[in-house]
Amino acid sequence: MSHRVILIVLDGLNHLVGHHAMGYLNALCEAGRGRYYTLDCELPAMSRPLYECLLTGDCPVDSGVVNNDVVRRSHGTSLFDLAARQGKRTAAAAYHWVSELYLEAPFDRTRHRFRQAPDAAIQAGLFYWQNHYPDDHLFSDAEMLRQLNDPDFLLVHSMNIDDTGHRHGGDSPQYRNAARHTDIALSDYLPRWLEAGYQVMVTADHGMNADRSHSGTLEEERRVPLWTLGEAFSLRPVSLIEQGRLCGTLATLMGLDHGKPLQSELLAQEEGVS
Repeated sequence: MSHRVILIVLDGLNHLVGHHAMGYLNALCEAGRGRYYTLDCELPAMSRPLYECLLTGDCPVDSGVVNNDVVRRSHGTSLFDLAARQGKRTAAAAYHWVSELYLEAPFDRTRHRFRQAPDAAIQAGLFYWQNHYPDDHLFSDAEMLRQLNDPDFLLVHSMNIDDTGHRHGGDSPQYRNAARHTDIALSDYLPRWLEAGYQVMVTADHGMNADRSHSGTLEEERRVPLWTLGEAFSLRPVSLIEQGRLCGTLATLMGLDHGKPLQSELLAQEEGVS
């Protein structure tokens, strides 16, 4: 098994809104071209700790990245590290905290916004720092990185849904419409990524509550959506998915040697997978 992978993280999208507002993503599932799941994020339900969980498989209490103010390089082995060390090409269009975790901290807007570093974990990067940086611009950035660098692993991380939730709350028309706008913007790019043969996973780090925040145990804070798109993913139902196992699942899809736990039920081929 060796596939190219795109991981799309829609920051702050809870399951309830993901289930009813993302028309294009759910249309792919209705057409039999993908599968929709849900999972509970790890705690605390905060962004930087859960970027680390998604990309290394390490829960916050183990990684030490336990809140958004822990500004340092990751101590774990990320998907970027695994891929780069095994001869794969990596890229990221993402919020600047991803740069701090896997390249260099603190982030310098002048030196670190654009990265071309063949020997780094993230070999090609375009990073932003404004939470309202438009998602349609971000997806265009990701497509540019894909065309220029032909990555084996590409992270695409958007902030508009989370930003809107913090301003208006998770039970607001503004939050729901932000999700709809992101879904529409994604529909301009997902078809070409799938046509190019990428296996695409779309999920969220955490959700959003009506208090315009997140970090705790409320369902709307913890329950997040997960879409799997591409022929290497199974279409079977899966009863329990762990956020910390998504990293190992994607590493397996990419054919990487690793010792991370994975969610084998998400894969179309389970032979030799544990």
